[in-house]
Amino acid sequence: MNGLQKIAHTNAPRATVLVRLLVGGVFLSEGIQKFLFPQALGVGRFIKIGIPAPQFFAPFVGVVEIVGGLMLIIGLLTRLAAIPLAIDISVAILTTKLPMLAKSGFWATAHEARVDFCMLLGSIFLLIAGAGPLSADRYLDSNAE
Repeated sequence: MNGLQKIAHTNAPRATVLVRLLVGGVFLSEGIQKFLFPQALGVGRFIKIGIPAPQFFAPFVGVVEIVGGLMLIIGLLTRLAAIPLAIDISVAILTTKLPMLAKSGFWATAHEARVDFCMLLGSIFLLIAGAGPLSADRYLDSNAE
């Protein structure tokens, strides 16, 4: 089994496509919105939460979310796509939800962080399980030499 086959290989069930659509769809939507609404969700938001070099990192993160989200949706190099997306959402949790925990307490933070934790755990699931049979990865796995 070559490197591409190792990355693309999966024994995950067919239902894994649902996790890919959920996680990929949310990342794709959030990435697009960073460009559509830069003050609220892009550069302006990054300035507000204290991310350094927001004029660089907001578009960078937007592109990572768009490209990674699309890769998850089609199941292309799913394990590789899941890594930067897990890092992306981990930084979001650290920069927005941990300060909220200190300020507003557990229940308010749990409410606000529910999607973030679903995205993190979904990304980790896809990193471990792979894309499943309804994916471009299945094609790469079966056609790799």
